[in-house]
Amino acid sequence: MTTDTVPKGASRRVAVDGVPVTVTGIAKGAGMLHPDMATMLSFVATDAPIANALLATLTREIADVSFNCATIDGDTSTNDSFVLAATGRAPMAPVTDGFDSRLPPLRAALAAVATELAQAIVRDGEGATKFITLRVEGGRDPAECRRIAFGIAHSPLVKTAFFASDPNLGRIVCAIGNAAPPDLDASRVSFWLDEVQVVENGARAASYTEEDGQRVMKNDEIAVRVALSRGDASATVWTCDFSHDYVSINADYRS
Repeated sequence: MTTDTVPKGASRRVAVDGVPVTVTGIAKGAGMLHPDMATMLSFVATDAPIANALLATLTREIADVSFNCATIDGDTSTNDSFVLAATGRAPMAPVTDGFDSRLPPLRAALAAVATELAQAIVRDGEGATKFITLRVEGGRDPAECRRIAFGIAHSPLVKTAFFASDPNLGRIVCAIGNAAPPDLDASRVSFWLDEVQVVENGARAASYTEEDGQRVMKNDEIAVRVALSRGDASATVWTCDFSHDYVSINADYRS
């Protein structure tokens, strides 16, 4: 478990054409974690009979909506793995293509297990005290939404502000601008902390108060929603704060 503080496991059972199918997974990871994928090890297995070619496609799809949405510190390593295995022990005919009507409930169960594991890794991030969901919507494509979400997630100033419960929200504004495409119209950008609107159409929201911002920043779980108002695409990323313990863990790791 290296710097993990708790073991991580998840399981789901679904009925597929009346046949009970199980999906169970385990994962390890707490630091040097960012898509591509870093020091993360995860193994998910199902007894559903899924053909190899389809399983390979599903592995990429599931990774992209779960582990590739999780980041601790933006750093990476060489020993990451996500393995998806199908034993074929469930008493049903094999699922061989993406048009099979039995695939959607299987895909949903696989995604649910992988997402739970990915979020468990973030919650157990080295020294983490807060779980933060970053959703960027209204982009022209998912790639630019992910780029901005990760730009916020990887800003040390943002992460330390979350740890301190400090509503220094200019840091989030700065992170959005640093990661934004050159043609982004700042006068159309808005963002919220949970239900509190902080920026409306490029300016401080008239209803926003420092007290409201600090109330949200003190929570153990915080949602940041950014609206770009330039399209229909969106992306969601999960991250955590940076605490004194993160520095201590990584400064003392080899000793």
